[in-house]
Amino acid sequence: MHGVNCDDLEDYRPGLKAAEELGIKAPMVEAGLFKVDIRELAEFFGLAVAHKPAMSCLATRIPYGEPITEEKLSMIEAAENALYDLGFLQFRVRHHDSVARIEFSQDDLKRLFDLNQMAPVVKAVRGAGYLHVAADLEGYGQGRMNRVLNEGA
Repeated sequence: MHGVNCDDLEDYRPGLKAAEELGIKAPMVEAGLFKVDIRELAEFFGLAVAHKPAMSCLATRIPYGEPITEEKLSMIEAAENALYDLGFLQFRVRHHDSVARIEFSQDDLKRLFDLNQMAPVVKAVRGAGYLHVAADLEGYGQGRMNRVLNEGA
C-alpha cells in the first residue's frame, strides 16, 4: 500500500503508474479521500500527524530521467533531517549531483537569510554529502519538478 490520495491524482506522478503496474493498493484513493479529509480524520482520532507538513516520496527530489539510487536517497534524507533538526518546517532538498537545491517555504526562506542561519544550513547539508548548497529563490512549491519538466526551464 501507499499513501497517495485523490489530490495527488491531479498532478503528474510517475510513481502512480509504477505502483499500479506492481499492484500496490491506494486505500485513500479507493475511499475517495482528499488531503483535507485525511487531516480531519487524523485530527478526529487525535493523531500527531494531523498538522504535519505534507511529505512526498524522496524520489521526487531527483530530476526526471536521472537514475534513483540508494546513495542519492540517503543524501536527500540526511539533508532534510538535518534541516528539520535546525527548525525548518516546509522545504524540499532537490538533488542535482553534488548540488543540493533547496526550496524553502516563504517563511523559512526569510529565516534562512538571517546570516546566523546560513552557516548551520550549509554545514548540515554538506554533512549529508553535498559539495554545494543553493537556496531556490522561488521557494517551495508542490510539483516544482513537474513544472520544470513541462516548461523545459
